[in-house]
Amino acid sequence: MPLRCGTDPAPACFASMNPAFSAPDKPDEPEIHFVTRTGWLRAAVLGANDGLLSVASLMVGVSGASFERSQLLLTGVAGIVAGAMSMAAGEYVSVSSQADSEAADLEREKRALAAHPEHEQRELAAVYIKRGLPKDLALQVATALSAHDELEAHSRDELGITEHSTARPVQAALASAASFVAGGLAPLAAVLLAPPTLTLPILVLVTIAALAVLGVAGARAGGARPLPAAVRVVVWGSIAMAITFAAGRLFHAAV
Repeated sequence: MPLRCGTDPAPACFASMNPAFSAPDKPDEPEIHFVTRTGWLRAAVLGANDGLLSVASLMVGVSGASFERSQLLLTGVAGIVAGAMSMAAGEYVSVSSQADSEAADLEREKRALAAHPEHEQRELAAVYIKRGLPKDLALQVATALSAHDELEAHSRDELGITEHSTARPVQAALASAASFVAGGLAPLAAVLLAPPTLTLPILVLVTIAALAVLGVAGARAGGARPLPAAVRVVVWGSIAMAITFAAGRLFHAAV
């Protein structure tokens, strides 16, 4: 008997809880998968969250020592520029290292295929056997895929390197930098437009609201549940701002 949720079958129940799990309207329509977005999505969400929280925390920390609007704006602009460059450089170096490792693995696999093709084909068949195929069928699949494109078959099924998972350093760096700037503009605009007497409260409220929006947007883009993601980023973002504000207060008192 199929699992039921109230009076609805399980698939309908899951779809009602999260649209990401909904099945296609027609059997011949392709399903929507979110794993293809993980590369750029990770960099974009990380960059936007970092930009928003880093710039806001810097400005909140400075406001703990001084409420001068000019100082807060200077801090925000410097934080956006420095953070965007840092994110781009760090992401490029990190993803380039991953790309170098992938290229080295592919080169080793290419040499192995040229030197020991039969052994490599048995290795590929062993991968399919571990996944549950009978030995004879696994050998047939390995032979057929090797005849079509043996390097692609080995890179995908033996090394786990696919088109969607391939490292793209420039794309990751640009996504990180652009999203950091976009995230950092929200607290900067809040300080610029807020009345002088309400600068800090409006800065905090705008940052918390933007964190919640980013959490929901990232979850929906990745097909996950939005509420836990929003709560997670809001809680930790609030803690970060509270700590930096306390640090600014302590530094100002010490001076």
